[in-house]
Amino acid sequence: MVQSQSLSTLTICGSVQVYSSWRNRLNSGKSSGLISDRCVSCQFLRRSSSSSSSLSSHWKPLKQRNLLKVEARWPFQESDQGLDASSERSESANEDILIFFFQLDLATRVQYALNVEQYDVAQQLREKLNEVEDEAIKLQEGKRGSSSKSEAQDKGISIIRLRADLQNAIDGEDYGLAAKLRDQISKLEAESLAVSAKALAFENAEYAFRLGQKLRHKTFGYRAVVCGMDPVCCESSSWMEAAEIEKLPRGSNQPFYQVLVDVRTHPNLLVAYVPEDNLLAPEKPDKERFDHPYISFLFYGADTAGDFIPIQQLREKYNKPRHEVPFDPQDED
Repeated sequence: MVQSQSLSTLTICGSVQVYSSWRNRLNSGKSSGLISDRCVSCQFLRRSSSSSSSLSSHWKPLKQRNLLKVEARWPFQESDQGLDASSERSESANEDILIFFFQLDLATRVQYALNVEQYDVAQQLREKLNEVEDEAIKLQEGKRGSSSKSEAQDKGISIIRLRADLQNAIDGEDYGLAAKLRDQISKLEAESLAVSAKALAFENAEYAFRLGQKLRHKTFGYRAVVCGMDPVCCESSSWMEAAEIEKLPRGSNQPFYQVLVDVRTHPNLLVAYVPEDNLLAPEKPDKERFDHPYISFLFYGADTAGDFIPIQQLREKYNKPRHEVPFDPQDED
């Protein structure tokens, strides 16, 4: 299976603090031999001080060989606002992918323990996996609107209670208290409307692009592959300000995509978080080589159109069906 391969190449990533809380828990399983130093979780934990510099040096010769070719084909390497491609780099998007790798690795080791009939070890690994999955679910709910829906419901209940208190204040002719309660109700109604809109956006989101699709950045020209998506921007306000998201036609209220960037041309970018306004699908199938250390762990391979086929777990994460390439009789020629 794709996810059972050695993930040593992924230790180039620097954002591994998300795994620090699991360090001691994982150490308890290493004595079994099923959690080796080659597994993704241990590699991330053991080499938490590593950075993307090794990737940069590895791909530097490739970048130099392809630089003129890229510039000639796509001259818009910087935006009119003076931004560069690094403005859309996202550590949170990268961490989200690393947590996903962590889950895949533990799930693979649970299955291996069952296959060799080491049931006690499998149970220990399953407990660790459950802990990671519970935390991941909480993060996903907070990010993708489930918590917003719950928050809207809580605010609705608070509004009902405040309205009852308001009526009691009016009946008791305590107009000062009634005025304060009206202000609180107005504030809660505005907040409830905002979180309800966010939850609704996540439930009814429509995306122009799909998992595994090869795209090109409209402004910076780099090639990218979609590996995740949100119906609205889920980054921090400081990130949005630095990336000048408010200057886009649709601002932050549009789909945003986690994309892997071709490291041959942008070895230091790795993962970007890009608004739909800034992405463009190629007019013709893109069957050119695409290099990125995450590709072999998130995708089975390329389809006949040149796009990548996401692994089942990735499709399940975003509740997306498998994309079927339309039949082309010329493919048989």
